[in-house]
Parts: sequence; C-alpha cells; structure tokens
Amino acid sequence: MISHNRPTLGTAEKEAALRVLDSGWVAQGREVEAFESEVCKYLGLDERCAVALSSGTAALFMALWVLGAKGKRVAIPVYSCAALRNAVVMAGAQPVAIDVEADSPNIDLNALPSTGVDLIVAAHMFGFPTRWPREFNSIPVIEDCAQAFGARIDGIPVGANGTAAIFSFYATKMLTSGGQGGMLVAREKSIIDAVRDYRQFDSRQDRVPRFNLQMTDLQAAVGRAQLTRIDEFISRRKEIQNRYLAAGIPLWLSDTAEGLESNHYRAIVEFSHAHAAIEQLERDGVHAIVPIHDWELIDDAEKFQRAAALCRRTISLPTYPLLNSAEVLRVIQAASKSISTGKSRQL
Repeated sequence: MISHNRPTLGTAEKEAALRVLDSGWVAQGREVEAFESEVCKYLGLDERCAVALSSGTAALFMALWVLGAKGKRVAIPVYSCAALRNAVVMAGAQPVAIDVEADSPNIDLNALPSTGVDLIVAAHMFGFPTRWPREFNSIPVIEDCAQAFGARIDGIPVGANGTAAIFSFYATKMLTSGGQGGMLVAREKSIIDAVRDYRQFDSRQDRVPRFNLQMTDLQAAVGRAQLTRIDEFISRRKEIQNRYLAAGIPLWLSDTAEGLESNHYRAIVEFSHAHAAIEQLERDGVHAIVPIHDWELIDDAEKFQRAAALCRRTISLPTYPLLNSAEVLRVIQAASKSISTGKSRQL
C-alpha cells in the first residue's frame, strides 16, 4: 500500500540528531536559536523575528495571546484544522467561522465586513496562498502557514505578509522538526519580545503565570536539516504533480492566479463522490484521504455550503518527496482508473 504521506527523513537529519545527542545538551538552546535565525533568513525577515515553539497550535495560541484576542471575535476558516478553533478558545476569544471562497479552499475574506471581527486568521490551505484586501490592513491578520512553508505571494514568502504568522513542523508537513514543533514570526519587535518572555516560563521572579511551550535542540537540529532541503522538497512535489497532470489527472491548482505560488503540499482532485473514489484507490493499493471531513469542520456543515461541498467531493493523492517513480506510476494508474469509473472534474 502506498501511504498518503510520510516524512522525508534521511542522512542529514540523522547526523543533525546525533550532533545534538553527542553535545550533551538536548533542551532549548543554541540549535533553537540557529533554527529561528535560519527561518528568518529564508523568509526575508530580520534576524530574531522568529520564536520556535512546541507546535503550530502553540504558535497560534501565542499569536492570539500577544495580539490581545481575549474577549474578542476572531475570524477563522470553517474549512480548517480543529487546532484553529482550539487555540482561539484557549486564548479566551470567540471563533467566528467563515466559509471558503468559491474557487479555493481558503477563507472568503469578502464575507468579513458584516461579521464585526477584531482579528483574522488567514490559513493558506493545502499550500495554496491567499491574499487579503488592503481595506483589512486595520485588522490584525495572523497568517496560518501550517501547510504553506515555501509558498509565495507576489514573490514574498508566506509568513512575511501579515501582522504575525505561524508555522507547523508536524511529521507530515512541508518540513518537520522530528514529529512536533512550530514557529511564530512577526516583524514587530514587541510581539517577538512578548512571546519570548512567555516562553521563558521557568526561574522567573515576577510570578506571572506562563506555560512550557518550548522546542528542544533535538527538534531544532532536525528542523534545520530539513530547512536546507526545502527547495528540493518543493521541486519534487511539483515534479510529481506535473506527472499527474500530464497523465490527465485534473489536479486543483492555484498557480493560475497571478502572483500566487503554491508549494504543492497537496495534490487535490474533485470527484462527485470522494468516498467511493478513495475506496477504489484503496483496492488498487493507494491510500488517499478526504482532506477535511464534514464532521471536522469548525462549525455545522449545513451552514457552510461551499466548505461542505469540498468535504464531499475532494480527495488528496500521495505527493510527498519520498515517492519513487514506480510509486508515482502506480498512483497515476489507480487514479486514472477511479476517474474512468467515476466522475471527476477540475475545480
């Protein structure tokens, strides 16, 4: 069975982990500082504009906390991971679910004026970037780049466009720091300073409550090794998806929008009946998934017709860098069979 996703780990990551183990220091330390600095450089930000944390959810919680979300209304995409809702609620804010755009999996920002929200969490779903209208510049925007590391908007890496941004380094994201991990980035020094202060939870004399959200040096070292390979990862994903397209598999792409560059995190196809297509693919040895089920939506599916339609009709095919040529061919054959026996179309 060809798995839907798996982390791309190799010699560089093993050597990085061993380097830390041999050093005798595995908690937060110099590797974390170096990882933060290297991510800043990749994103085109000044040094010390990033704070490494224990997860992407922790990063979102910190972004909400430092931006004063408590008691406020926070717009989040209904078509997204439960971590968004959890972070908003844990930060003492009220989540306001917003449907997706008509032609993308991203939040419909045009629906915001009537909602009276105080903050926006704009997720770049599946690595497809979203941009927000200039009139929203007065509202703080947190970029959720959990799936979008390496994507760009008008040549600028995602994460460098909003008030703050968060990344996830979970096992199957674009790059991993060894299973869990996240990062918050922001240009404003006061945001970074506040998050760093919160992260340093121990040995403090002020008795202000803080929580342990630290990343370890062991995680950071793996993340650093992965970061050196990110362009390779993006290129390989794009190569695989180009093979799918050449074989007639109608992938849902966002690169046709001017100035938006996907990182090719997901290979999404729409079928009239996603579950039937997945069952057919399973019989042919390919594990595909429904990216987000209707029961996973942030709010009730019947309230959000566009998001509910995506839940019913979209599947995600394997597209990770470790797929070899023979496996790519098997996916093509299985997907082509599903397409010929069912109905699929380009979104």
